[in-house]
Amino acid sequence: MRKALSLLLALLPTSVSAAPAGYFDLLPGVTLETGDTWVSNGERFRLYGVQSCLRGTDYTNKHGQKRDCGEASLAVLAAYIKDTKPVCAPVVKKDGIAYVVCYATVGKERVDLANVLITSGYAFAALNGEGMPYHVPYAVAEKLARDKRAGFWQFEDVQHPAILLSREVNARTKKADQ
Repeated sequence: MRKALSLLLALLPTSVSAAPAGYFDLLPGVTLETGDTWVSNGERFRLYGVQSCLRGTDYTNKHGQKRDCGEASLAVLAAYIKDTKPVCAPVVKKDGIAYVVCYATVGKERVDLANVLITSGYAFAALNGEGMPYHVPYAVAEKLARDKRAGFWQFEDVQHPAILLSREVNARTKKADQ
């Protein structure tokens, strides 16, 4: 599937004004829920393999001010949608959410929006229940962003959302066992 998708993208002209067959335009005006999930026409979509910061989690900026990491993730996704006019294609539908891959236009190039978000340090590689990335290249991109201290990684107190989600699951499991 990924090879076919890559081949299809390589064959597409870069000056396309509307999404090709099987894709849909991700346009400003959708209802963003998080920095990786949105609602459009009553349907929920989420970037495949991406985890944004969780709303209600803070980081301390360089001026010593606490900021909501989830709100910042949402703002960055909104900016990328506005500036790059992504096209998206569904990968899988599960639990009422359509997981999608999206390609943003930067100059005359189409690039993987998830990879751009992660490489820039404003999103993270999503992990499965065993702690493994859903898409290994995104974990590599995350490591590069962390090493360069890009985006959220420049702040000392930013925490990977997978760690916070894991703690929450462990706390619920422990409570249920008591």
